[in-house]
Amino acid sequence: MQFGIFTVGDITSDPTTGDTPTENARIKAMVAIAQKAEEVGLDVFATGEHHNPPFVPSSPTTMLGYIAANTKRIILSTATTLITTSDPVKIAEDFAMLQHLADGRVDLTLGRGNTGPVYPWFGKDIREGIPLALENYALLRRLWREDFVDWEGQFRTPLQGFQSTPRPLNGVPPFVWHGSIRSPEIAEQAAYYGDGFFSNHIFWPASHTAKMVQYYRQRFEHYGHGTAAQAIVGLGGQVFMSKNSQDAKRHFRPYFDNAPVYGNGPSMEDFTSQTPLTVGSPQEVIDRTLGFRDYVGDYQRQLWLMDHAGLPLKTVLEQLDLLGEEVVPVLRREFAKNRPVDVPDGPTHESLRLAAHTPVAATTALPDDLDTAAAIAPARTGAAFGLTRTTQTGA
Repeated sequence: MQFGIFTVGDITSDPTTGDTPTENARIKAMVAIAQKAEEVGLDVFATGEHHNPPFVPSSPTTMLGYIAANTKRIILSTATTLITTSDPVKIAEDFAMLQHLADGRVDLTLGRGNTGPVYPWFGKDIREGIPLALENYALLRRLWREDFVDWEGQFRTPLQGFQSTPRPLNGVPPFVWHGSIRSPEIAEQAAYYGDGFFSNHIFWPASHTAKMVQYYRQRFEHYGHGTAAQAIVGLGGQVFMSKNSQDAKRHFRPYFDNAPVYGNGPSMEDFTSQTPLTVGSPQEVIDRTLGFRDYVGDYQRQLWLMDHAGLPLKTVLEQLDLLGEEVVPVLRREFAKNRPVDVPDGPTHESLRLAAHTPVAATTALPDDLDTAAAIAPARTGAAFGLTRTTQTGA
């Protein structure tokens, strides 16, 4: 199992001091956090993508390329790569370049983001969010897997005999996670291709996450990629720790109460009881995280959000020390217990390279594109979940 952290790169004033980091300081802090994550033994560092204040990570591959030059082992990923508003040709080339620079320590999470205005800023219509995600990814996959691509779709100019450069390292594209909080269509997309599904359930109750993951697992098996238990699942979460629970709650409360995302809403106690946010001792974080397996099954990747809401860099680095020294070693050991042998490990470039050269039995034949799944997903999944589709924001 892989453990790591993700950042949204927000610039938020520290409510206890009034200090607000500059853009330069926040960007440098994110780099320091990534380096610290590797130092304490974590497996993954992921950055979000945003194009609006108060966030700074508008160019994830630029940042990850710099981090790659200053780390040796950690996997570099994204918490969201905006598949809806970014040109799939540019995504294909940027991440293949990053693959080469990082010697394969790269994967990415595709998503639609949570900022509605980003669509018109990049010439897109938010009402087309799901169709954009489906069509753009269908092209992205071909660009990585075919030397020359002829393409005509709804949302971009046609391509004729186009070759993206550089080609993926060792002929193996980066592993793709499809990230979603609330869109069953994206779980369907991930299952259709046999890709990973990342449920960043930081704002939702366990019951909702369980339904999303269960649906993805069922469809993964339906499309012939393996059993439901072999589907590739990642989860998000949030933690703040101190040696004892009382100190953790006292220290974190002003940050929670003033956070731009969930401040001035439910109390911290209500939020921690209804979502995976855990504020307490390292043992409480261990117990809460181990409980995720009860409702999603054995999974491959756990990422936490730890550097948000104005928390100073010094505090975040101390949190990472606790995570690396007291939490993750226990989680590795406990998650390994009774884990079925046929449940796959977290994907790496090396595991994908080996799999690409290993003969496998034929699986269920699939159509050449996702038109079939795209057509059936809204009807089937809406009924299955009792959800009302919205086209405003979110993934």
